[in-house]
Amino acid sequence: MSKPVPSVVTLVAGSGTTLDGATLRAALREAGLEHLQPDWLAPDHAADLFIESDDLAGLRARLTAALAGRAVDIVVQPVARRRKKLLVADMDSTMIEQECIDELADFAGIRAHVAAITAQAMAGEIDFEAALKARVALLAGLRLEQIETVLTRLTLTPGARALVATMRAQGARTALVSGGFTQFTQHVAARIGFDEAFANRLALADGVLTGAVLEPVQGRAAKRAALDDLRARLGLPRDATLAIGDGANDLDMLAAAGLGVAFRAKPKVAAAVKARIDHGDLTALLYVQGYRAEEIIGA
Repeated sequence: MSKPVPSVVTLVAGSGTTLDGATLRAALREAGLEHLQPDWLAPDHAADLFIESDDLAGLRARLTAALAGRAVDIVVQPVARRRKKLLVADMDSTMIEQECIDELADFAGIRAHVAAITAQAMAGEIDFEAALKARVALLAGLRLEQIETVLTRLTLTPGARALVATMRAQGARTALVSGGFTQFTQHVAARIGFDEAFANRLALADGVLTGAVLEPVQGRAAKRAALDDLRARLGLPRDATLAIGDGANDLDMLAAAGLGVAFRAKPKVAAAVKARIDHGDLTALLYVQGYRAEEIIGA
């Protein structure tokens, strides 16, 4: 039998819902954990439970069953190095609420077709790099001005700025790592406050998309490489890193991080990682690190 590990269970109510003390106490009784005393990070919203356990997955399963039907996210992890020093985040459908390439396809009158390919790629049903090149080829002839129009449509996922600002204030490095395009990542990174950004480059001729992506393509392997390179540059151990994403092309990056979090993710992604946020906004990632409501910047 493995040795019990000092662990923390973080429970965060979903957006627009609450987690009151009575509800949590009832869930703890049902899970056989009534001896645990919650440490409230945000009243009626987020709480920590500290426990020594050699079965973190089983612990999460018991609490999930006890809170069935309630929009509450549950993350179980070792206490050690809980606050991370590097954040690597996906962009589309993670830090922003849109898929940029689908928005751009609107201008070519092929949004539904491109969105269907995007959905397949993000679900891991087709190869990401091949799908990216196929979609970009369909956008040949669009102008840079149309990209600029798409930028005005983009909305940040609630909690995006607070997540980055709070972690940076505590000395963490933050990077936006996208399989999308630099024309979008530069804009989004600046709006949110990331330290740096990585993405693919669209081929242009006289301000018009040629339908090609410049090599090398930033796909699944490149996202993991970006995390590994940043960690090495900063001299950080693996467990000091946090990655977040929603698509199949994020899986290697999520697996390489000390804490890889599937955020409102595709089923294949949610099933593959140990931590997931299905109901809350991006501030949930701060509560998971033990930040209290009063420490969160701009929440």
